[in-house]
Amino acid sequence: MPAAEGQTEAFAEFLSGAAPVVKDTEPGTELWFALRDNDTLAIFDIFVDEEARNAHFSGAVAGALNENADALVAGGWDAGVVANINNSNVLSAKAPVDLYSATTATYIAIEAAPGKADDLAALLTAAGPIVAETEPKTLFWVALQIDEKNFAIYDIFADNSGREAHFAGQVAGLLNAQASDLVKGGWDDGVVANVRNYDILAIK
Repeated sequence: MPAAEGQTEAFAEFLSGAAPVVKDTEPGTELWFALRDNDTLAIFDIFVDEEARNAHFSGAVAGALNENADALVAGGWDAGVVANINNSNVLSAKAPVDLYSATTATYIAIEAAPGKADDLAALLTAAGPIVAETEPKTLFWVALQIDEKNFAIYDIFADNSGREAHFAGQVAGLLNAQASDLVKGGWDDGVVANVRNYDILAIK
């Protein structure tokens, strides 16, 4: 979500203050992250089921963001918030460890090459246990399927050394080796070019 001009700090403060509200009022929101990359703010959340997701979007934080979106978000509620929502299904995950020591997050959008969505989904589904077994510095990792051809990976780290270890790890190696076949744009244009790093402002 792009911050409105001159409102980046206010928007970041708003999201930072939302984490306790989510914790107190949304039992079905299993994980919730407020993120920042310069003047872009983001929310990443995980729900126990579809009912919990619906409860989140009708909850106190969503209501407060709606009320304040015209002031805080470029494009307001509809163009700045709703237009940027990507609902996804979880394919695989490493359960969170040392959650509140995390300071930095990475989100990677990946589009499958034509006819390769099932193969890419299978690779990402198999990756969660590998991350859990081989990457102690990756504090949480999840692979997502957004639609028939679009996928994403989200992960968090205590510091950049954890991120560097992740990108030198087995799962990154597997994806690199198969990206030319499975990913539109291959490794460089289809994966690396879509890496987005964020500072973590708050966690539920």
